[in-house]
Amino acid sequence: MASTKLPVPRGLGPFVLNQSLLLVRVGWAYRSAPPRNWGARDFSTHSLLYNSPSSEQASATSAARSAEQPDSSKKSATSSSHVSIESHKPDWDENPDFNISAFSQLPHSDFGFNQHMIINHEFKEALRQILWQFRAPIRYAFAYGSGVFPQHAPSTSKPSSHPSPSPAIAKAQGGQGKMIDMIFGVSYTQHWHSLNLQQHRDHYSLLGSLGSGMVSRVQDRWGAGVYFNPYVTVNGTLIKYGVVNLDTLCKDLSEWDTLYLAGRLQKPVKILRDDPRVRLANQVNLISALRTALLLLPSSFDERQLYTTIANISYLGDPRIALRTENPQKIANIVSNQMANFRRLYAPLIDNLPNVTFKDSHSSSRHWEDDSTINATLNQDMDPVKRGNMVRRLPKSFREKLYFQYQSKFQIAQLDFDKMMQESSDETSTRIKRRQGGVFEQRVAGDTDGLKAEVSETIKKTIGWPSTSQTMKGLLTAGVRRSWRYLSEKGEKWREGRNKAREEHKAQASSPGPGEGQEKKDK
Repeated sequence: MASTKLPVPRGLGPFVLNQSLLLVRVGWAYRSAPPRNWGARDFSTHSLLYNSPSSEQASATSAARSAEQPDSSKKSATSSSHVSIESHKPDWDENPDFNISAFSQLPHSDFGFNQHMIINHEFKEALRQILWQFRAPIRYAFAYGSGVFPQHAPSTSKPSSHPSPSPAIAKAQGGQGKMIDMIFGVSYTQHWHSLNLQQHRDHYSLLGSLGSGMVSRVQDRWGAGVYFNPYVTVNGTLIKYGVVNLDTLCKDLSEWDTLYLAGRLQKPVKILRDDPRVRLANQVNLISALRTALLLLPSSFDERQLYTTIANISYLGDPRIALRTENPQKIANIVSNQMANFRRLYAPLIDNLPNVTFKDSHSSSRHWEDDSTINATLNQDMDPVKRGNMVRRLPKSFREKLYFQYQSKFQIAQLDFDKMMQESSDETSTRIKRRQGGVFEQRVAGDTDGLKAEVSETIKKTIGWPSTSQTMKGLLTAGVRRSWRYLSEKGEKWREGRNKAREEHKAQASSPGPGEGQEKKDK
């Protein structure tokens, strides 16, 4: 059947043609940039792409890896070309917009995919079901700690702490039954506690009887701005959850004013409910942790050294270490058992820093990111200009403390120091400056003998008091009985770690050194 052409009114043809040409030009001008190839380090989208809340809820598959990516990304799961974190907006960490309210306002669609760790699908859904037991609105949530990411081989010698856990949780924990730690990000602190007190009054200590106003004041004004309810049972599972205001969380992630929650998110966690503003702030937090670690490391190092340095940031100045209420081998256990997760978290960021690269044949193999036995080597450029830029791009609150450390060390007069700080301010009344290191930052970066000590001291000063006051606040928020139980369990972990370290030391001392066994045979 012949097609019939519709008559075009006189004079409309040229108009339609001009508009079509205009649309073509606009489409070409705003075409999307081609995805950047990751090169040798082929981090597949199948394993790394984040899952938006809606896409994860809609996922019906039980395979953990495929459940971690949105449906729209599955068609490119086998592609070898991937979108770089910074390929669209390379200044996202220098000039982040924390006023965003939607994921579409992030620098690009794949932004922050490295933050989403892969765990068993059934286990993930069981953790999410816990969130649905709270009527108070939770905007952002993540689970962390040894209850989610085991730090040593499973042991069935201890009874389960959970009254009646789901089969998925029991299986994921290998029969250990450890309490699961969670953090809830909320928009309005007092309103949230008001609703939660009505529903879960038994979660609170006697402080809850004073009302949501007192609870929120204790949360926001003491310690690091977190209110913990430990040893509560939800869905038959024993959990500890901390409540934090989203503004407090984003400020700590972007500025490191306490490093209390920023330090937790520098290690692998399982995000159960995401928020665009927190995702942006946490990406700034992660690249800041990477830069800090690079300032503490030599020109050549391996992955284990890098991830151990990052994991150690949040434990410097932590009173639990000094009070012997934490396993002394905790950091080594975290890194040893989560090498693949640390790699997922930081390798994409390493790829986008100009002064550090992987120098290992292992990193050229496909899907090497899943192999926890690989410990790849890296090299960094020790050029003082590039390292000075890293100093300049440290989080604002933390950077100011470090500058004051060096003001004292370099004996800079206060007037000269104030003038230098004003000139290096991140923004003026008319514009936001690009954060480039100057002479002072290069001098700091060139302090090869003292930089590590000064940065470590700054970390301790940042963490010390907020962490100490947060621990003391626990006596009020958890109550005496729960606090004593918490300290007792932590003390037991410290003794177990100490005894294990002693056994390993004895085993090493009793084992023959190189050539000793042969010498005994010759005799």
